[in-house]
Amino acid sequence: MSAPEIILRDLTPGLLALPWDRPLGEWSPAEVPLVDVSVGPSRHLVRFVETDGRRWALKELPHRIARREFTVLRRMEDEELPAVRPAGVVYQPDDTAILVTRFLEGSWQYRRLFMRLPPNRPAHRARLFDAMAGLLVELHRHGIFWGDCSLANTLFMRDGQLLQAFMVDAETSEIHPSLSDGQRQFDLDILVENVAGGMIDLAERLDRPPEIHPQLMAEAFAIPERYEALWSALNAAPTFSFGDRYRIEGKIRELNELGFAVEEVKLQPAGDAPDKVTMQVGVGDRRFHARRLQELTGLDVGEGQASVLLGDLEAHRAWLCRRDGRDPSDAETAASWLETCFRPGCRRAHQAVGGVGSPVQAYCDLLEVRWILSEREGADVGDARSLAALAGRAPRDSAARAAVVEPSTGWFSVPE
Repeated sequence: MSAPEIILRDLTPGLLALPWDRPLGEWSPAEVPLVDVSVGPSRHLVRFVETDGRRWALKELPHRIARREFTVLRRMEDEELPAVRPAGVVYQPDDTAILVTRFLEGSWQYRRLFMRLPPNRPAHRARLFDAMAGLLVELHRHGIFWGDCSLANTLFMRDGQLLQAFMVDAETSEIHPSLSDGQRQFDLDILVENVAGGMIDLAERLDRPPEIHPQLMAEAFAIPERYEALWSALNAAPTFSFGDRYRIEGKIRELNELGFAVEEVKLQPAGDAPDKVTMQVGVGDRRFHARRLQELTGLDVGEGQASVLLGDLEAHRAWLCRRDGRDPSDAETAASWLETCFRPGCRRAHQAVGGVGSPVQAYCDLLEVRWILSEREGADVGDARSLAALAGRAPRDSAARAAVVEPSTGWFSVPE
């Protein structure tokens, strides 16, 4: 048998030693460290291995498709876009290839969320649809046409009070310098159709009452509104009088609140109107709050988590100001917050949820639960009661309620 062509970007002994000269379906648990992961339907065989202390997803597909998917995923990695990271590709002689990607730790599929949450909780679905719309906007503004955007081809991770969506299947994707309005609309139409079908299918599998179907359809068909609102915020070119340059600050603040860093602002004369200018904004990655928190505290967390933690940090600054009668410096505030709020809060919150998920996410959940309970009471309920609620049953529509789906991946050894 001819030797396969092996391209590995993560050259570890265990990964290199896998039987790449054999079809993926013939790999035996007695010889290969296979693990079982519950995945949805796939056009191609997908298996998982754990070796050298890491987990890998392997997918078998034809050479041409594997080459295209590997190229797209490499481009997405270079652009730091939300997608699984390609670890390699193996081309076997019979036009069969095995694509290797790094397993996305802490992620889960949408099925696991809706299997464990109450039957009709639109607030949780809204977070998921926001994540899907945000993912498609990020791909489109970098010239990537997905072609098969669906819930089944997406993984989700909790990030503060948000969900972050990651592409896991780029078989049909294309890279362009930029996308036309028609290409974007076509991709959006595919998303709506696939999401609507996926939600109805899941509702039927879970024996949810058919009365919920119209609501699920309406929510799926409303995703383009979420997409267009974000796309417009990033690409709008407003025109205003030259003397109204204060509007620049408002636009920058709007984008920062969405998590985007503004890299450039350009003002150009607007046609024949001598006193009018058109503003164009150059936007960077979606880590504005994450970078700010890292500058202040050294913490490297998700954008959604950073937004929550910055609010807690500013509340602590106000408390220090009242206690000491002066405005503390950024360094003083960060050091005090890390020592008295963040570190002990992470520890207690993580214990309250039984060690599920990450300590940082647990602390974000604690802050949200405390805020919701305090709003209901009209006064601060304190950590003890908030921890009890977090450990017991968080408010129904809180993002913390989604913690019930973690740990997401349900890793089990494959029986021999």
